[in-house]
Amino acid sequence: MVEPIKTSSKSKIALALGILFVIGAVYVLDLGRYLSLEIVKEHRDRLLAFTEEQYTVSVALFILTYVVVAGLALPGAAILTLTGGFLFGSVWGTLFVNIGATTGATLAFLTARYLLREWVEEKFGAWVGPLQDGIARNAFNYLLTLRLIPIVPFFALNLVAGLTRIGVKTYVSATALGIIPGSFVYAYAGRQLGSINSLQEIVSPEVLSAFTLLGLLALAPIAYKKWSVNRTDPRQPARGPHGAE
Repeated sequence: MVEPIKTSSKSKIALALGILFVIGAVYVLDLGRYLSLEIVKEHRDRLLAFTEEQYTVSVALFILTYVVVAGLALPGAAILTLTGGFLFGSVWGTLFVNIGATTGATLAFLTARYLLREWVEEKFGAWVGPLQDGIARNAFNYLLTLRLIPIVPFFALNLVAGLTRIGVKTYVSATALGIIPGSFVYAYAGRQLGSINSLQEIVSPEVLSAFTLLGLLALAPIAYKKWSVNRTDPRQPARGPHGAE
């Protein structure tokens, strides 16, 4: 069991109020019915015209929507990323997605750490131990690998990480860096939004292989450190020139 991180009552109240505000925004804006590929394709001309006329407002609304979706683990993040690439281009779209997704993931992380610890332990308790062990060895690289290779679902990792001892700065930096490749792939595909009929058309075996390779590269420092420690461990028996101890 990971020892809870203490926080003040005022901080908990402020965080709870923030979550309630976000949940209220979901219902007021009725976001759920808009987050589908069919709806976005149907209204793409209107969305593009609005973005061209009100670019700053469009960026702010897009990032806010992504924060809500990522923070509350709502379906539609992939659709939003496609839309971001279509409206803002692959590079700027990736940047705006990164800001929204990282912010939303951090809100979920803090919510699990300070408000929903018992609930998260009940739902995802089996993942806490292995994640804590990996983070203890190298928090940044381990979390970066899990972001690059989505073995653990994005929303679940956000919550479970909140129960570990990983620092907020490390969590934010590893998350922001780790989601760039996937975000760029979807944002780039969003430029051809009209010709996409399903999300399965975007992620090819080659793309998945590339993500896996990136994840393994992120684990390389951990593997090298472990190999170095084992190689120089003084407890290992010395061997003679012919392999005899």
